[in-house]
Amino acid sequence: MPHPCTRVRNFIVPLLAGLLLLGCTPTPERIEVRVVVLAMFERGEVRGDVPGELQFWVERLGMNTEYDFALGQGTLYMNDAGVMAVLLGGGIPNATATTLALGLDERFDFSHSYWLVAGIAGADPADLSLGSAAWARHVVDGDLLYEIDGREIPAEWPYGMMPLGTRAPAMDPEDLAGGWTVDTIAYSLHAGLVNWAYSVTRNIDLDDAPGIAAYREHYGTYPEAQKPPFVTVGDTLSASTYWHGELMNLWANDWMKLYRGADANFMTSNMEDSGTLTALHRLANDGRVDVDRILVLRTASNFTMPPEGQTVQWSHSQPYPDGGLPSLEAAFVVGNAVVQALLDGWAQYRDELPRAETP
Repeated sequence: MPHPCTRVRNFIVPLLAGLLLLGCTPTPERIEVRVVVLAMFERGEVRGDVPGELQFWVERLGMNTEYDFALGQGTLYMNDAGVMAVLLGGGIPNATATTLALGLDERFDFSHSYWLVAGIAGADPADLSLGSAAWARHVVDGDLLYEIDGREIPAEWPYGMMPLGTRAPAMDPEDLAGGWTVDTIAYSLHAGLVNWAYSVTRNIDLDDAPGIAAYREHYGTYPEAQKPPFVTVGDTLSASTYWHGELMNLWANDWMKLYRGADANFMTSNMEDSGTLTALHRLANDGRVDVDRILVLRTASNFTMPPEGQTVQWSHSQPYPDGGLPSLEAAFVVGNAVVQALLDGWAQYRDELPRAETP
């Protein structure tokens, strides 16, 4: 019978050897991601059917590598060039949670990544036509506010939306003094990077389509809405509430200037971007991402208010012309031009931000 010490030695030695081997096993190298494309919704499957915001990226950029992503919408998609696409889900809560979970995923290195939000939006007919694309300089939240029911608004008020801590609608940034707010209500993107993205894409010829061409005829009193699709620079208002109407559109224009100044210009409405920006800024606090590398591209699938002579109910109930396909195409075509420019110049842009002067 073996001596008791021998039995202990025969147990301890292999155990220690195993622990040493575990300690010597190299940590898997994190995967460098060059560009992250953030889409908000998809219809049905990711490939081969009617597209949402994600499908064109996965299909056309050959994103054949998939990673399980239980804390998000289930799957991450990536190609060999280092471009990743992720589905955030609709609304500010989903966008915030998914973006934060992705940035904390230790499988990936996002320290040099560029982040591109590419999705459809409502559009102010004073600034955009359907199928057009707008690069945002500012993202402002439209949920963090006081609101009075429309049936109880004082007659002298233009609408029932008020900044937190105020007692009436505000028209000037100085009116915010003395109130209270939170630090996630407004974000400004790196102006030089936004200008560069616009310079890369401003001359892209976006395809017109019969449905949007016919629909814009309703908006004959809006010269910009009468144009074929084009690329421009314009700011975006984020709210999980899907709002609509002339007075709400007036509020959106005032709200944008209230929080980002007279040079800001509301052009598109979205339901996620303030959440996405909040998550990215939190990740930047931990050194995981660079907030100077964020771009927000929104394309016009519908208008945010009715044309002259039509009711809000008529406008709100109209289906998106051409099923919204022109805006989905524009989000990919315009966004991908910037993605490819970043990849082509990666030797420089990995460490140095591309930028351009104000156009």
